[in-house]
Amino acid sequence: MVSSYVIEKASSSNGSYSTLATVTLGVSGFTEFSSGITASSQPFGITTGPDGNVCFVENSGNKVAKMTTSGAVTEYSIPTASSGSEQIAAGPDGNLWFCERSVGKIGKVTTSGTFTEYTVPTANSQPQSIAVNADGNLWFAENNTNKIANITTTGTFTEYTVPTASSGPKGIVAGADGRMWFVETNTAKVGATTPYYDTATITEYSTGITASSQPTGLTAGADGNLWFTEQESNKIARITAAGTVTEFSVPTASSQLNKIVTGPDGNLWFTEQTGNRIG
Repeated sequence: MVSSYVIEKASSSNGSYSTLATVTLGVSGFTEFSSGITASSQPFGITTGPDGNVCFVENSGNKVAKMTTSGAVTEYSIPTASSGSEQIAAGPDGNLWFCERSVGKIGKVTTSGTFTEYTVPTANSQPQSIAVNADGNLWFAENNTNKIANITTTGTFTEYTVPTASSGPKGIVAGADGRMWFVETNTAKVGATTPYYDTATITEYSTGITASSQPTGLTAGADGNLWFTEQESNKIARITAAGTVTEFSVPTASSQLNKIVTGPDGNLWFTEQTGNRIG
C-alpha cells in the first residue's frame, strides 16, 4: 500500500514550521525490514546499541531484538511472560535497559542476549520511559504510582514521589542542566529533579502550559531547552531551565501529537497520529 505523508520541521529558535517534502512510503527513500522479526510482535521502543546495531523491544512478541544496518535481526525472549515492554535505552555499562510496564520490572540485557530483571519496589508501578543521566543511573517514570525513580547499573532503586497526586508522569529525559525532566500528562505540568544527585527534589512547572493539554512527548533541544508535545491542545511547547514556557500551535488541527525528538539538523521532529504527518 502506498501512502503519502507531509514532513514539516519546527525551528528550535522560534517554533516556526516549514514544509520539507511529501514522502510516499513504499517508493524510493525508505527501506523496510521484516525478515527475522516475529509476526505481529509490535516493535515499540528503539535505540542505538553500544555494539553499533539498532536495538528495539517487541511489545506483543515479548522480546528484545537487535538489527544490523543491513537488516539482519537477532531476537532474544524476555524471561517474564507478557512483560509489556515498551521503551529501551543504551546504558552506561554497555548493556540495554528497558521498562517492563505490565509486570513492574526494569530489564537489562547484554548485546549477546543475557537478561537480568529487577522488580520495582512499588507494586503496580507501570514503569515507562527510560533515560540515562550524568550520574550514571537509569531514570524512569512510574506512570501508575505517581513516582519517578532511578536504578543503578547494579540494580539498586531509589524512588521519588511527584508532588502533585495522580500526575501520570512519563517521557523522562536528561536536560542540559543535569536535571531529569518529565511531563505530567494528567495535570498539564512539567517536572524536574535537582541536578546530578541521587537526593532529588522535584520542581513542577505549570505556568504558561495550556490547561488539560496532556503533555505527552519530551526531548532535550539543541538550544539547551526542553521541548514537549501537548496532545489535547495541539501545540509544541518549549520550557527553559528556569521554567519559562512558550507554546506554538501546530498548523494541522487535531493532529494528536505524540513523540518528539531533536533531529541531527537541530530542529524538533514529532509525530502527528491522526494528522498522519511527521512534523
